[in-house]
Amino acid sequence: MKRIIKYGLILSMLATGMVSCKKALDLNPSHSADGEVIFNRIEDYEFALTGTYARLLQNSYYGSTNGANAFVGLPDMMSDNLFESSESLANYQNFSRWNYVADDPLVNDIWLDVYRVVQQANLTLRGIDKLAAGNPGAVNRIKAQALALRALAHFDLLRYFGEQYDRNSTARGLAYVDQFDIEQKPARLNVKQTYDRIEADFKAAKTLMLSMDKSIQGNGTSGTDRSYIDDMVVNGFLARMYLYANSLDSAVKYSTLVINARPLASRTVFPNIWLDASTSEVIWSVKFEAFNTDIGANIFYSVGNRASYRPTTNLLALYDQVNDVRYTSYYRNLLRGAARTTSPARLVMIKYDARQSTLLKPDGIVNFKALRTGEMYLIRAEAYARLGGANEASGLADLNALRTARINGYVPVVLTGSPLLQAIDIERRKELAGEGHRFFDSKRGNRTINRTTNCTSFCTLVSSAREWAMPVPQSEILANPNAEQNDGY
Repeated sequence: MKRIIKYGLILSMLATGMVSCKKALDLNPSHSADGEVIFNRIEDYEFALTGTYARLLQNSYYGSTNGANAFVGLPDMMSDNLFESSESLANYQNFSRWNYVADDPLVNDIWLDVYRVVQQANLTLRGIDKLAAGNPGAVNRIKAQALALRALAHFDLLRYFGEQYDRNSTARGLAYVDQFDIEQKPARLNVKQTYDRIEADFKAAKTLMLSMDKSIQGNGTSGTDRSYIDDMVVNGFLARMYLYANSLDSAVKYSTLVINARPLASRTVFPNIWLDASTSEVIWSVKFEAFNTDIGANIFYSVGNRASYRPTTNLLALYDQVNDVRYTSYYRNLLRGAARTTSPARLVMIKYDARQSTLLKPDGIVNFKALRTGEMYLIRAEAYARLGGANEASGLADLNALRTARINGYVPVVLTGSPLLQAIDIERRKELAGEGHRFFDSKRGNRTINRTTNCTSFCTLVSSAREWAMPVPQSEILANPNAEQNDGY
């Protein structure tokens, strides 16, 4: 990757990492350390782990106001879920119009911001085993979370930059970086090899987590803080990865582990998830604080009340707008202007509007729910349906269970074959809107995107288009002679 001589170690920030067995740190940034410093105390590794979590809040990862929010709103902007409104400042048109190129600075930012999480995870892992004899519980806890974060970052990069998703594909995947070495020039692996490395890191993380006493690990299954990674979170990401990879039996296995541990929210509680008044069915959330406002700002900038991208009419038409709790939890008619007093109103996505229950003074501060039980039901339903045969009944049961939890008065349906798969896809679209899935779901389904809402150009992306895989940034190609560009760029 691009040579960066010194890596800033973020010491104590953002309360996104569980760095003790009791609670997450809640400290302000104090200073940074040269990446060549070798740690000698467990406290240094605790801080390094906190820094790894903190890097998830970079603008082009989960991000905030000034970045692409690459894994929050961007995949919906690039799909048929959202359309660019008249309030847009055109900052993200290269993405929503699929016009990105190798020297696009925002593409470069996604690449670098996610690899910076990898760098920080590797810094956290470097040399930590030398302290294992004196404090094995703490070492294993730190190692497990760093390994999981490293795997997650590589998987997320694969979603954008990988040429294919199938588990055994020999198409271009990623350079898998597993050591802190500023001079390395890693070669790009194929997709299968990339999955092998991601899977190995996730499973190593889970093995470490399961080897520890739960009081040391801080599992949090029955607690209220879901902002750190435990074995349930790893199971959730493995379930997602296996669905992408078309490893369907494994997708069923790991989603079931999560479903058994974390039930769906009731319709009464569900709206409170989006106000951070409840962590019901939240498997893992990325914590945002006052200095990281407006998650999903590229969709709806809460403080300024600017809806750059709004839900399409064909997305909205999928909901039972009277009885489906998701509709009123996700969307609202708001007046225009920063004070929200100017007519006419327009319908916007308000998933990330604010923590407080009133919209009179929205602050745009709300945690990003990176994994939820609702997604696990949909992963398992799709995996069962794609396995076919007797498994279809289990997939249908999961679909009906999720709908029953969300829609008042829902009457279960009977579906098989293609209609069942189509219904599950529609339910994914409804359930996970604005949570960073739609473009990737279309990519792994080898589908064509067809836009109809307010669309006169850039309305279709065919399944064979080069733009399903983003270009490797030109800065990487120039800095690393072992880097390979994706086809077509």
